[in-house]
Amino acid sequence: MTPTQWTYLIFGIVIVLALIFDLGLLSKKSTTVSIKKALLQTCFWVGLSLVFFGFVWYENGHETAISYLSAYLMEWSLSIDNIFVFILIFGFFKIKESSYARVLLIGILMAIVLRAIFITIGAALIARFTWILYVFGAFLVYTGIKMFVVDQDEEFKPEENIAYRFMSKYMRITHEEPHGRFTVKKNNKVYFTSLSIVVVMLAVTDVLFALDSIPAVFAISQEPLVVYTSNIFAVLGLRSLFFLLRGAVDQFDYLQQGIAIVLIFIGLKMLVEIFHVHLPVYLSLIVIVCCLGGAILYSIYHKKKGVPEKLTSEK
Repeated sequence: MTPTQWTYLIFGIVIVLALIFDLGLLSKKSTTVSIKKALLQTCFWVGLSLVFFGFVWYENGHETAISYLSAYLMEWSLSIDNIFVFILIFGFFKIKESSYARVLLIGILMAIVLRAIFITIGAALIARFTWILYVFGAFLVYTGIKMFVVDQDEEFKPEENIAYRFMSKYMRITHEEPHGRFTVKKNNKVYFTSLSIVVVMLAVTDVLFALDSIPAVFAISQEPLVVYTSNIFAVLGLRSLFFLLRGAVDQFDYLQQGIAIVLIFIGLKMLVEIFHVHLPVYLSLIVIVCCLGGAILYSIYHKKKGVPEKLTSEK
């Protein structure tokens, strides 16, 4: 087997074992997740991702490993930006906290399948039409500039979500208390509960966010190994990160601007390759770490003035 095949095999085994461990030992149905447990789970997924980084370095070389770590950090930071939107969705449908973990897990697993499809299509298009990379670059610069000046969280309205509108129009749904169920039977007809709606909305929302993040990862590396593994590790850690940051997500007022600068840089990095200018892969890692770390520190010491508090917990 080639080093890449070995890496895929080890990655698959690690993910399956990690999910069994996470679900069997760290998660129970219909229970709330404490900050302590969320911190433990977050450390578990981040630590696992870093161990895999070491394995990729050993098996595939430092350049692939650094590309993986850069892509993982990019995805992880964008996942933090997703969390407030997830909070809005849970609050809008008045989901009980005891159902959060199960709903998040199913929604995230659905998102992984959809992301895998998108990544496969993207990789095939890039292999056939290399100029698409420059389109991705221009798109990232545009997205970064827009993200820098527009608060995307304030623009999000759950009732206008495409998944919610589709399910409301074409499927039988009920807004009655679901009591932990995804479907209920009334008058011999099956209705989808609010839990089912939220699961689909989480998956679709994550995919919409991935329209920014996946091109950004392709800008860092076109190796399918890097793109797949960084995405899956980042998304699997999103559930524990949600519980960890749920009460503090409004403390990162300027994180969006930090992410925006990273997207602009990565987009420009891709565009300058038109002129045969190739920047070293470690430069992307340095920019990502500096921008995200700087944005978080700046947020801690410089709170925005006159901005209403964001919803951080369920009533």
